[in-house]
Amino acid sequence: MNFIKHPRMVGTFAVSSPALVRRLLDGVDWSNRRRVVEFGPGVGTITGAVLDAMAPEARLLAIEMNTDFVRELALRFPDPRLEIVNASAADLEGELAARQWADTDLVISGIPFSTMPAYVRDGILDAVAQSLAPEGEFRVYQYANHVLEPLRARFAVVERETEWRNLVPVRLFRCRQPLIGTGETERSAPSS
Repeated sequence: MNFIKHPRMVGTFAVSSPALVRRLLDGVDWSNRRRVVEFGPGVGTITGAVLDAMAPEARLLAIEMNTDFVRELALRFPDPRLEIVNASAADLEGELAARQWADTDLVISGIPFSTMPAYVRDGILDAVAQSLAPEGEFRVYQYANHVLEPLRARFAVVERETEWRNLVPVRLFRCRQPLIGTGETERSAPSS
């Protein structure tokens, strides 16, 4: 129902498959992932798997624009390690500053980058690149390949693959080693 109400804000009409969740989180070293951020958690399919894997002292900040999903997540996951905020991924820097997080160890995103204006997408990607700890990772899943070049412009390592065992096949991107000067990448301005 939320996909019909907000098709540009909700990535798909179906929840992520168990195969997608496993593959997205495959290889994460949870022993040193203390500050985790998830953009667009939706109904919490990935959120639940992250909470199951995280260390007791780790924290997960879920940033969700849809108020219906925020309420559902709060009811579904009464976990003290989880904080859900009704905000945009574009607010990442402010949300981290509000929590006094100097950086993040892992950012996971399923938000539909292909449906947002380029300047918004670029602002979000710049903020992620600037917020990652030296050994941090940005893991992205998308239903289109449009975000590949913007990711390559910001990260020295961008590994990609496709998970076919999902209602709609999904592209996965694992990004590491943000490039120096990321904050100076040219952004497309909104048209007047």
